[in-house]
Amino acid sequence: MKQIRHLLLVLCSATLATPLLSAQTHHHHAEEYSPTVYMTSKEHHKSDAHHKVVDRFKDTHRCGFQQTQPPQFIFTSQDKRFALGIGGYVNLRTSYDFNGAMGNIDFVPYDIPMSQGYANKQRIMMDASTSRLFIKAVVQSEKLGQVLVYADMDFRGGAEFTYIPRLRSAYINLKGFTIGRDVTTFCDLNAAPTTIDFQGPNAYNFAFNQMIRYEHSCWNNHIKFGVAAEMPSVNGTYGEHFSPIYQRVPDGIAYLQYSWGENKSSHLRASAVIRDMYLHNNRTGENTTQLGWGVQLSGHINISRWVDIYMNGVYGRGITPYIQDLSGSPYDFAYDPKNPERMQTMPMWGWQAAAQLNIIPGVFWLSGGYSEAHLEENNGYLSANEYRKGQYAFGNVFYNLTNNLTLAVEYLYGTREDMGGSKGHANRLSIMAQYNF
Repeated sequence: MKQIRHLLLVLCSATLATPLLSAQTHHHHAEEYSPTVYMTSKEHHKSDAHHKVVDRFKDTHRCGFQQTQPPQFIFTSQDKRFALGIGGYVNLRTSYDFNGAMGNIDFVPYDIPMSQGYANKQRIMMDASTSRLFIKAVVQSEKLGQVLVYADMDFRGGAEFTYIPRLRSAYINLKGFTIGRDVTTFCDLNAAPTTIDFQGPNAYNFAFNQMIRYEHSCWNNHIKFGVAAEMPSVNGTYGEHFSPIYQRVPDGIAYLQYSWGENKSSHLRASAVIRDMYLHNNRTGENTTQLGWGVQLSGHINISRWVDIYMNGVYGRGITPYIQDLSGSPYDFAYDPKNPERMQTMPMWGWQAAAQLNIIPGVFWLSGGYSEAHLEENNGYLSANEYRKGQYAFGNVFYNLTNNLTLAVEYLYGTREDMGGSKGHANRLSIMAQYNF
């Protein structure tokens, strides 16, 4: 009871405390991370135990696209084997669409209208749904070694501006295994630039999935590889001769990465995915499958402390969940119009490249880039008004006004081109304020 009363007292005092310095962002140096650590004993917060707890959160921090900072507040058990971090941020984006307003809160070229009318020429939006909350526990287990437990959420669980909480990640990591829900293994988190736009480049492949993954590093952390079995998500055009059924085989994903430079800050990664997609043949009464596959080359090159390069290129058949612009579209497979009793997977590809100029490293930077995604016709299936190509170009400026407050402005331009050659375009100007806690 004495320990419980002490912990409650600590929790109450935390609500009134001012955080010490900054939680780390993707652009901050690790040594800047100095959270407030609350012990359930009476040890001084600058003791060796304090530093060991902070080091655990530094060492297990994951950088990259849409990743959170290390937690600003950490609570530990008296024996220091259990440490719980709590953090997040409040984010407000204000956007103005002109010369083409799409019906999406994010900038998705697939959703660009092909004709402009009175209703879709301009649009203003203010959105706080990308604000985040997360908890992270680091446990030192005698039998299992270090165990990491992480869960976070935003408020994207419903329709636009409904602000329903949505689970993003919820996983356990131990001995190289990740079990639960996390960013797909086919995604290279450090291969995409920072954008105000929540989705990012349309050829990138950021998505969440349920999985069992194993990763291992060797050769002084220069080499890293991973393999995973992930929950399949299949969207096809079935026609009258086929019907959807439950999937039976997980997507298989693997990658091999080589890193170099100071703190292994540069890398190249080769990834592959294979999919066995089930559907029912109404004519024969039997179930059948379509084979989907994809390959990707991605990376981040830290040319100097002033310049960073990001890129990825992906090609495959039937991999709509792994290309941003095509995610959710019915093009994993489709019937052959020359023979409707035959099903076929659809070829698709994309690439993106961006550069970041670190005017004041970790404080003030400029970035810009270009991305495009393609869906290829197969045996004349796609009609003239169906998606063929999407383009995405951006330029932005980010400024860390303080260690916790970030301001940014961004311009986006995108186009959608259909199979028949018709083309639509859209423009967006956005500003952002984000406070990390």
